[in-house]
Amino acid sequence: MSLSRGKIGKPVIGLAGGVGSGKSTVAAEFGKLGCLVIDADRLGHEFLRRQTVKKRLARAFGASIFASDGSVERGRLAKLVFGHPRALARLDKIMHPAMLGDAKRTISLAGRDKEVSAVVLDAAALFEAGWDDLCSHLVFIQATKGKRLKRVASERGWSGLELQRREKSQISLDKKRRNCCYTICNSSDLSSLRRRVRRLFDTIIHAEKRARLGR
Repeated sequence: MSLSRGKIGKPVIGLAGGVGSGKSTVAAEFGKLGCLVIDADRLGHEFLRRQTVKKRLARAFGASIFASDGSVERGRLAKLVFGHPRALARLDKIMHPAMLGDAKRTISLAGRDKEVSAVVLDAAALFEAGWDDLCSHLVFIQATKGKRLKRVASERGWSGLELQRREKSQISLDKKRRNCCYTICNSSDLSSLRRRVRRLFDTIIHAEKRARLGR
């Protein structure tokens, strides 16, 4: 299946930003506006439960990544790959192609669903995994380093060093920002963020309408 950027008759919006910038919160707000949200992290959780994926992971990383019940212990796997480029590349080779295929199928189905106003891709590795090629609009989620540190500490129990380690596995924030057409600030309260998302959604919908009319 081949999908060129956003060619499903409705917007496909990709979200980018630093770790802890609040991409999932922004995605949830888009979801309230009738968008179908594809959560790459949730999709990754589902893939880690598949036996075929587990077998490939076992060959690549050994039995130490599995818990006593046979499930993949994500924390153990993370320690093996983040900060270790070759190991991360092996993991990406296992996970990214299959997840990308799943995303393509979901986007195609959404294009035929009259209840869906747009598709939103919430993926930490949006550019690294090639998901940006599916998008008609790219949005950078801006948040201060202090806000991001506070979020990952309270929500995930990560230290500043862990945040830094995770971000080193991704392209730089400057490059992400340059690759995006829009920016949303997420360093204040939720009500302000909700208004910004609504304004951006209206802007994108109007842009799509103008493009269809050839203006």
